[in-house]
Parts: sequence; structure tokens; C-alpha cells
Amino acid sequence: MTYDVAVVGSGFSAIALTINLLRVLPPSASIAVVGDDPGFGRGTAYRTEFYLHRLNVPAARMSVYPDKPDDFVEWLRRRGRAVFAEDFATRGDYGLYLRDTLAALLRPRHGRAHVDFVKAKATACVRCESDHLGFCLDNEGELTARNVVLALGVGNADLPVSRDRIAESVRPRIIENPWRLSWLSRVGKADEICILGSGLTMIDQVLSLRAHGHRGKIHVLSRRGLVPQPHPLRRAMPVTPALPDSREISQLLHALRRQIKSGADWRGVVDGLRPRTQALWQSLNREQRSRFLRHAFTWWNIHRHRIAPEVFARFDALIKNETVIVHAGFIRSIEDESAGASIGYRRRGTQRFASIRADWIVNCTGMERAGIGHSPLLREMREREILVMDDLGLGISVDPRSRVLDADGKAQPGLFAAGALTAGQFWEITAVPDIRVQASLLAEAIAVQIAQTAPPSARIA
Repeated sequence: MTYDVAVVGSGFSAIALTINLLRVLPPSASIAVVGDDPGFGRGTAYRTEFYLHRLNVPAARMSVYPDKPDDFVEWLRRRGRAVFAEDFATRGDYGLYLRDTLAALLRPRHGRAHVDFVKAKATACVRCESDHLGFCLDNEGELTARNVVLALGVGNADLPVSRDRIAESVRPRIIENPWRLSWLSRVGKADEICILGSGLTMIDQVLSLRAHGHRGKIHVLSRRGLVPQPHPLRRAMPVTPALPDSREISQLLHALRRQIKSGADWRGVVDGLRPRTQALWQSLNREQRSRFLRHAFTWWNIHRHRIAPEVFARFDALIKNETVIVHAGFIRSIEDESAGASIGYRRRGTQRFASIRADWIVNCTGMERAGIGHSPLLREMREREILVMDDLGLGISVDPRSRVLDADGKAQPGLFAAGALTAGQFWEITAVPDIRVQASLLAEAIAVQIAQTAPPSARIA
């Protein structure tokens, strides 16, 4: 069967796009959603049931629909959740909201586009006659589609140390994927933990450890030793940033700092910059983007991607009583030591070396920066020159309309990408408020394309 649209992926980008396609495509259209995640659209982030795993954006800004901003808040209230617009809902509730929203659109059997959920991974892609794209699936099936959206997200980041510097005897003590929460049952109450990475994933795992009864020391090691900042209890009003004409990163940062020193709330300045972030990124040349990634990216992350006040308060209390100790440095090796592991590292800003003894090492370096290494399909498509990587390794090359570019920089007919894979073009494209806009625009563009290529009888119908 040849579908009008194939959505390849099963994370938030895929479900947001599917929801928007169902709103705009005619009943004669057909959609295939290809992915092997049983919790379609919820992924790891939104499957959690732990009440302290909160969204990092207030509920009022988490609707899946750009034109219905109150949709998520209304869903919460219909289910008896006592929530205000600026509250931070649980991620588990958000996953249920996505499931219910999709289910409501699928419930009517007539008057909507046909949807097939194909539980498989796409492993290879070829361009067929008439510019259709064909996919081989790992269940030995095949499908073709006139329009394809790659919504594959990103994979888990690797350990920040080469494999040959890890002693074989300590490998059973390394948790490479902390989202497989069964590892928590193996941790003793007084065991010492070393978490690699100090971002949002680290915060989640520290709170999960405490909820499971762990009371031992937790060491956190990252290159800069920076942790996410909190949202204020009362939201700061966005402040329009006073940016210079120059696009040199140092001058942009200087202008923002000067504005904050003049009395503007830094949270308001960062929030005021958000609507301009994509345009600002697109105005930078390659060297300026590269300089931002080298020198400002980590600082941007901890100020832009903040955590709920309640979550920060619990984490900060653990910092203050020295249950959690944050170290800044560069890991060099993981060796065996007295029924545990020794993590050797060079302290940041010095040539001095230190070590941390731990019973467990947990990889919380989060998700890899957008790329194609996690996906055999994307690697195969690159080999066939159906797509090319962004020149800074931020996913794949797309144009401002999210159309995938070939090696000559030309948009490929009927081939799009969504979400983190398009970070090279849009930069800010990993959070719900940004992805939902992209999903809506893509759905509209595909609907127009289908209408233009439909036979006359279908157009009249």
C-alpha cells in the first residue's frame, strides 16, 4: 500500500505531527506511523509515574495545539487536577494527555484520514518511481509513501570516557541507560553513587534515588559542574532583549549581561529572547554558531531549560546538606577499587587529578546532541545520499520549511524532518512549544501538497 504520509518515529514530534495531520487531512487521505515504541508519543520522558518528575514548562504553555493554548490545562481540570496555568504538571499526566488527545481524534471511524500504526523500525529507504519513498522494515515488511516526515529524535549520549579506559571488572557497576529504572532496586541504601552529567537527567535520577530509599552520598561529575536553574515561584514577565546589530557571540552576551545588570530579571530577559531565538540562530554564520556551541551552549542550557521550583528546592536541600556533591572536571578513567569503582578525573581549570570512589556509576549525560549516529535508517539514507548531515552535526540539513536537503542543497520533494533532527536550521526545536508549531506548519504544508496532487474526483469529493 502507498500512503499519502508516513511519519517515521514514535516520540513527541511524531505524535504531535499525527495529531495535527488528523485535524487537517481529508477523509480520503492515509497515514502510516512507523515506530516500535509501545508507548507511542510518550517516550521515556512522559511514561514516568513518579510525581516529582515534572514538566519544565508551565502547564499553560504545554498544549499540543498552537491555536488552543488552554487545551492541556482544561484536560487537567476535567480530571480533577487542582492546577493553575503557571503550575508545573507531572510528566506522567502529560503523557496521558497526549494519549487521550490522539485517541479522541481516532475514535470517529468516519470523517477522518485513515491511520495505520506500524509497529516496526524502518531500516532502509529508497526513492521509487514517481518520487515516492519506499521503506524496508525490521519485521520484513515494506511500505511506500508520497510524503515522509522523519521524526526520529535523538539517542542517549555515550559515556564521556573511551571504552579502553574502563576496567572490565567495573562494567557491571555502570548504568548506561538510567531510564531503565529496574537498576534502582539493585542499589543499597548506603551505596555511594557517581552520576556523570549535571543536567536535567541527573536531577531526575537524584530524586528517584531518594524516593527509593537511598541515603548514601551522591557525587555529580561534569565538565563545568553547572546545574539547571529554577523557575521563580511567580513567573517573571518577559523582557524584550536589547540586542546589538552585531552577531558576534561575545557582543550578544555582553548586551544581555548589561541589561540584567541594569535591573532586568535574567529570567525575564531569557524568556523575552525565546520568540526571537530561531531567527537569531538563523542570522548567525557558521563560525558564530560554532563559537556559541563551544563557549555559551552549557550556560544557555542551564538558564533557558529551567526546572520547577519544587523540584529545585528538593535538589538544593541535598546540595546544602552535602548529600549531593558536584564536581567540575574531565573524566580520564574508571578503575576497579575495593569492591567498587574509582573515577579518575582532571579538575577543571587545573592540571590536578582527583578521584571519586563509587559503588555505582550512572550515565546522566542526557541525550546526544542532535545527530544521526543513533539511527541505522538515517545512516543508510546518508549513504544513499538521500540526506546529508548539518555541517555542525546538529541533525540533518533542512530548509526553513523543514524540507530535507540533498548534497546540492536542494529540497527533496515529499521528504521532511521534524523535532530535534532539525536543530541545525532552528536550534530551539526540542521543547513542546516549538515542536507543536513546526508540527502544525508541516501538517498544513502536507495537506496542501496532497490536495494539489489528488485526482480531480477526489478534490471535488
